This record gives sequence, structure tokens and C-alpha cells, in this order.
Amino acid sequence: MGSGCDQLDLHLTYRIGHSTIGKIVRRVCRAIWETLKEESFPELTEERWKEIAEGFQIRSQFPNCLGAIDGKHVRIRKPRMSGSLFHNYKNYFSVVLLAIADANYKFIYIDVGAFGKDSDSSIFERTDFYKKLENNELNIPKDQPLPGTVGPNMPYTFIGDEAFSLSRKVMRPYSGKVLSHTKKNIFNYRLSRARRNVESTFGLLSNKWRIFQKATNVNLDLAIILIKTYCALHNFVRSRDGFNIQDALSVQGFNEMGQDTSRASLQSTQARNKLADYFISDVGSVPWQTNYS
Repeated sequence: MGSGCDQLDLHLTYRIGHSTIGKIVRRVCRAIWETLKEESFPELTEERWKEIAEGFQIRSQFPNCLGAIDGKHVRIRKPRMSGSLFHNYKNYFSVVLLAIADANYKFIYIDVGAFGKDSDSSIFERTDFYKKLENNELNIPKDQPLPGTVGPNMPYTFIGDEAFSLSRKVMRPYSGKVLSHTKKNIFNYRLSRARRNVESTFGLLSNKWRIFQKATNVNLDLAIILIKTYCALHNFVRSRDGFNIQDALSVQGFNEMGQDTSRASLQSTQARNKLADYFISDVGSVPWQTNYS
């Protein structure tokens, strides 16, 4: 399939009809997905979660983190009879690739095919992953003290931007205007620095596969299987290339966060506050956390 898949290009190159090309591509993609999905997306055991959390602690100095969540709009041609369902706020048609990434720029979980008009948070809350998360069915480790402390026990959490709702299982930035060099500002920066792993993962995916750089000229069902296949291939390649990427992505916009319209529980708010306190403590602070602009 090369670095992308455009049926028009394949039609002209091999002089095969569009419908035949479509059938071939579907069969190839399904074969790749079925072959790689277990290797590229291994079972999420308690040991696997601990390895992921250790990666975030070592590379991003963000403790008890199980993954960074974000959504990416993938351009598509307007599906027939779809109205404005796939028309997103960026003013083009798309499906959403919602993903959770680890500290090694690999996908832990993906959900593909949501309407472009939907928000990342609403998409996430409709996934089977979220339902299992809420029902404690994901083998997530028990709460434990933060590194260098003896307590209190803190939950393992996923991290997202201000689009996601704060809960005991999902950590998001403080909203509203946050003054420089305050506890909240430092927390937002530390979270943003860890969360950029998922943005970098999307960047690596887009640079490798051409389908993510322009509107794909295929039907919706084929676009979805293509996206899933390339995500599996991305993990497959990353596993063999190892961790060798220059971390040069700057994090901006952490001083001004969107207004939080969700109603976070007292327990989740307290957990975030305790983590913010930890980041300014002697054991939890790092020298670079105030070196931002």
C-alpha cells in the first residue's frame, strides 16, 4: 500500500477498475489488521499498566499515568446522505481517531469512525474502553503512594486536555486563567508536557502515512479500516525501531485553559490538588518545571 492509499492512483497505475481496487485494498487491510492487532495492541494486564506508568514517570516525570488521550480528525470525502454529521469545527469532513498513547509514542487503544462533529470527551465516554474503565474491568493497579512518599495512596489515571471531564480516572488541567509560577500553573505545565506524547504519536503517524495528510478518496468503511490498519502498522514499526526520537515539541497555551463546564466530584478534585501539591514539594518538583514561557 506504500505510504498511503488513493484508489485513483492505484486505478491509473495498475489499470484496474475502482471497485476491484477497493475490494483488494479491503482484503489486504483486513488481513494486516487481523495479523497485527494482538501484537500491536497486547492485552492490558496489570503488569502492562505498571510498565506504561513507569515509562511516563521516567520520560515525562508524571507519576501514576496510564496514558495520554486525544482525538485526531482524519479528512474524508463527505459520505452520502450524512448531512453535517462528519463536518467538524475546522470546516472540513472527517472521522475521529480517538487514541490513548504511551510514553514510547505507541497506541495503547484506538477508537475509529466517530462523527467529525462530536467532541473528544463525548466520543471517549461512548467507547467500550470507557465503560470498562468505569466498571473497573481493565486490570488497573490499585492506588499507591507517589514516588518518594509514603502516602496517601493516589489513583492511576489517564491524562487529557481541557476537552475532557475531570474524574478520578481522568486527569485534566485546571481551567480558566492561571497565574505564572503558581501551583496550578506548574501542574498544567507538567500535565501538558506528559500529554504531548499522544500529539507526537499522531505526528509520527501522519508523517509516515500519506492518508493522514489529505482527504482520502475512499468510502467511509474503507477509510475506517485503513486508519485502524495504519495504527497497527505504526505500533509494529515503533516496536522494531525502539525509542529513538528527539523530543522537540514545545507546549504552549497552558496559562489559558478553556472553562470547565463539567461537574467534577470532590474526590477527583482532591486527587488533582494533591498531585499539584506534590509537584511543588521537595520530592516531586523538577528543575525545569518553571522554565516555560
